[in-house]
Amino acid sequence: MRGGEGVAVTRVAGIDCGTNSIRLLVADCDPATGDLVELDRRMIIVRLGQGVDRTGRLAPEALERTFAACREYAAVIKELGAERVRFVATSASRDAENRDEFVQGVLDILGVEPEVITGDQEAEFSFTGATKELTGRTDLERPFLVVDIGGGSTEFVVGSEHVEAARSVDVGCVRMTERHLVVDGVVSDPPTEAQVAAIRADVEAALDLASEAVPLDRARTLVGLAGSVTTVAAIALGLPEYESSAIHHARIPYEEVREITERMLTSTHAEREAIAVMHPGRVDVIGAGALVLLAIMDRVGAREVVVSEHDILDGIAWSVA
Repeated sequence: MRGGEGVAVTRVAGIDCGTNSIRLLVADCDPATGDLVELDRRMIIVRLGQGVDRTGRLAPEALERTFAACREYAAVIKELGAERVRFVATSASRDAENRDEFVQGVLDILGVEPEVITGDQEAEFSFTGATKELTGRTDLERPFLVVDIGGGSTEFVVGSEHVEAARSVDVGCVRMTERHLVVDGVVSDPPTEAQVAAIRADVEAALDLASEAVPLDRARTLVGLAGSVTTVAAIALGLPEYESSAIHHARIPYEEVREITERMLTSTHAEREAIAVMHPGRVDVIGAGALVLLAIMDRVGAREVVVSEHDILDGIAWSVA
């Protein structure tokens, strides 16, 4: 295929394997125009990081769920004829003692070795994916603060056209839920005030750490990525079902984020599960994820969050194109 100014369009596949989910993007990338045409984007909740904060190891059942998803993705990649594939693994597999077992399983199924990237690399990909479409916008002030709230970690990146500073810290929706909301193997439903306060204290400490490397107070536009943020946005928008096009670049006011966070932290499992846009894999972790977002908005004084459906996955696709 030929793109702008005769430059070849490359069909690529990017895979992002995080603590909670594994996602696939197959796209045609045109380096000359900066256009990315999405052919297939999907996500499977595999909870790869199940128990890793406690045991330091990837659980056998978590590995098998992840390998099953990899087999599904391998079939999609083959069907669509992607020329290049890049598999990026993030927080949980970075920490695990038995990550070699994970690496070999992925290699056997997909034919590529997962790159267990650093937090700084993760931040670079997130920033590229989130801001490539925003750099020409005149209604958004610079610099951007891109915040990617994952299952095990959260990435903070400040930049205008390019990354100026980045830091990854170990707070995420799964890690905070398992660390503070699970008692005797059961998620508190709803959590106590003391449990919520413990999460908030962890997040505040992480923000202190992030601010040592990233000038959070310089940010003029907060851009939020990943499932906790997009789920909060979908609830705020009152969508009858999850609709990516409606969520992408939605601007959610601080007051709505605060109200939804309080609702998620005071509702039962059944009440959260009944929300039309709630993915089953997020029911137990959305409260912690929303609280991470709210704490960030409080710290930087953000009046709103600009939500992006384009994130690390799009950055991975561009890197391989």
